[in-house]
Amino acid sequence: MKHSTASDVWLAKPIYDDAETSYYEGLAKGDSSLNLGAVKLMEKMGEYEKVITQILDRLSLLEKRCAQMEQTAPKADLPKVSTSKNVPVDCESEGSDVDLFGSDSDGENDDAAKLREERLAAYAAKKSKKPALIAKSNVIFDVKPWDDETDMKAMEVEVKKITHDGLLWGSSKLVPLAYGIHKLQIATVVEDDKVSIDWLQEQIESIEDYVQSVDIAAFNKI
Repeated sequence: MKHSTASDVWLAKPIYDDAETSYYEGLAKGDSSLNLGAVKLMEKMGEYEKVITQILDRLSLLEKRCAQMEQTAPKADLPKVSTSKNVPVDCESEGSDVDLFGSDSDGENDDAAKLREERLAAYAAKKSKKPALIAKSNVIFDVKPWDDETDMKAMEVEVKKITHDGLLWGSSKLVPLAYGIHKLQIATVVEDDKVSIDWLQEQIESIEDYVQSVDIAAFNKI
């Protein structure tokens, strides 16, 4: 068997150097199939990072829009909730009938009732300021004398002497009947609540020196 001498090893050094370089390059490069998988994995991770970035950008945009809507939207008046801590509540008692939310509903009912009463009072005050409608009637009487010698002017004066609150005499005229006899036709306006037509007719008939009878020629509500 041939043994290598020191001179032989030194002469073959380039061969050992090439082998060592090849070995370390192989370690550095690794398996080609593994390198290909690593490249694909890095590409996928790059794609995922892009998608995640897009999602984050959209979420940020949505948050900005929500903030703008909250600033511009009208604020609704929320019902006031009682936060009183002075009322002791026995939470451990079984079958308790205590309504924990009763105070809130009672407060809301009281507010609603108070608001309704205020509106009713305002409506009643507004209605009371309006002038009340007064029912009136327009009546025309035919007043007949005893004969053609009755003084019709004096008759008219006596009729108009009848006065009463709510009674207003109007125009009058003489209307011929027959044989030279005329009747006095006189108009009046009365308030229905204050003057009775029957009473007024009786007052005219009581003028016996001039009046034989009284008839209602026309009657209209005003």
